[in-house]
Amino acid sequence: MTENTAQTPEDLSADDLFVPAHALTIAGSEATGGAGGQADIKTFQELGVFGSLALTVIVSFDPENEWNHRVFPLPQDVIAQQLQTNFAAFDFDAVKIGMLGSPDTIRTVGEALGQHKPDNLVLDPVLICKGQEPGHALDTDRALTATILPHADFVTPNHFEALALSGMDEITTVDHLTEAAKRIFDSSGAVVLAKGGVRLEGADAVDVFYDGTDVEVLSAPKIGEVPVSGAGCSLAAAVTAELAKGSTPLEAATAAKEFVTAGIKHRVGGRLPFESFWQGGLVAEMG
Repeated sequence: MTENTAQTPEDLSADDLFVPAHALTIAGSEATGGAGGQADIKTFQELGVFGSLALTVIVSFDPENEWNHRVFPLPQDVIAQQLQTNFAAFDFDAVKIGMLGSPDTIRTVGEALGQHKPDNLVLDPVLICKGQEPGHALDTDRALTATILPHADFVTPNHFEALALSGMDEITTVDHLTEAAKRIFDSSGAVVLAKGGVRLEGADAVDVFYDGTDVEVLSAPKIGEVPVSGAGCSLAAAVTAELAKGSTPLEAATAAKEFVTAGIKHRVGGRLPFESFWQGGLVAEMG
């Protein structure tokens, strides 16, 4: 019989332990694994960051009803206890906020953020799931803006969210998207990466970075004309991972754009009515 020589934690000194950058995502579960907290954790892992997760809501598609969303919010005490555990266990290098889903959950998460004040807080301001009516987002929009946005260091709105947060009537050009990014920065003080993606006209998928001083237009050739599920979640998670590793906001945005472009190129198909982002796309291209 071979003797077990594995070291226990008591045998290891602090100098022996490898301590990777560590990020937390506070997000929903999406059952297929293409978006939400699953996408965040996979993104963290691909980018060399240890990931922790606090779930806020469980989402599953209904294959018997045109694949519409079924949304199951978690009880507030369950959310609060997950956050209590995570913040007691680790000092996080960055935290990402994804789908919160309701004003009640926004208040619960806001209380934890106010208590613990994490560094590098990245807000992916998820107001609605794909397929929901925009009107369902109004209460969430107001609560998110009032309670979570003031804590954010970096915010990554998509086209609809940029309209809501900027108060603009339309975003159809890069100049519009730039104006939206500036308005969101002015109202929040957070660095902005406004995602135009495939929704702007032209051959390129364009996102606009603004940090209060510099505007950077990040573009890559469009890969199809239809959004890919999980791309937005993964972009914000990639920003979070890069910030956790010590990148500047612009470096994080640029690296995240490269990561997402590769993941869209290598997207995953199935029997869903849309395709899903693959977090392994960049490694596939490099290897």
